[in-house]
Amino acid sequence: MHRSFEEDLDKLRTRLIRMGSLVEEQVEFALRALREGNQELAKIVIDRDDKVDKLDLKIDKQCQRIFALNQPVASDLRLLLAAVKINNELERIGDQATNIASIVLTTPNAVQLANQIDVHRISQAVYTMLKSSLDAFINNDPELAAHILPSDSNIDSLYEVLRNELIAAMKDDVALVSDGAQLLLGLYDLERMADHATNIAENVIFLAEAKLVRHRAVNEEGIDVIRTIQERDND
Repeated sequence: MHRSFEEDLDKLRTRLIRMGSLVEEQVEFALRALREGNQELAKIVIDRDDKVDKLDLKIDKQCQRIFALNQPVASDLRLLLAAVKINNELERIGDQATNIASIVLTTPNAVQLANQIDVHRISQAVYTMLKSSLDAFINNDPELAAHILPSDSNIDSLYEVLRNELIAAMKDDVALVSDGAQLLLGLYDLERMADHATNIAENVIFLAEAKLVRHRAVNEEGIDVIRTIQERDND
C-alpha cells in the first residue's frame, strides 16, 4: 500500500508538470498570436483548451482519490494541498489564454491597437512570471518562488499604465472603441495571469517550507519584510 501511495504521488506530480507545460505553451501561443495577428495559432490555443480542461479534471479526481484512500501527513499532505491549488491556477490561466486567442479571431483590428500601445510590455513580463513559477515548482525552488512575488505589483502598475493609454486612445478616436473594449478585456486577462502565477509561487513556498506567504509584504528581492522586521525586533 505504501508503494502504491508513493506511485500515486509521483504520478500526480508528473501530471501536474504536464499540465504546467501545456498551459505555458497555451500562453506562449496566445501571446504570439496577439503580437503577430496569427489566427492559425489562435485557433490552436482555442482547440486545445478542451485538453487543458480534461487534464484539470484528471488531476482533481486523482487528488480526491488519494485523500480518500490514504491518510497523508506532513510533506505528502502539503503536496496534495498544493497540487489542488496549483492545478486550479493553471486551469484559470488556460482559460485566460483562450480569451486572448479569441480576441485575435473575433477582433483582428485589436492586434494593430495592441501593437500601437505596446501591450507586449506586459505580456512578456507575465509570461516570464509564469515560466519562473513553473520552474520553481518543477525544481522545488522556494528561493526562485520568493523572487517572483514582487513582480506582481510591477505587473499591476504596468496594467494601469496600459489601461490608461488604451482609454486615452479610444477617447481620441471613437472608431477604436469597439476594438479597444475587447483589448481592455485582454489586458485584464494578462493582469489576472500574473496573479495566478503569483499564487503558484506562493504554493511552491508552502510546499517546500511549510510557510504561508499569502498577503505578506515582500521587497524587490523577494524577502519577507514582515519576518525580517520580527527577527530584527527579537534581536
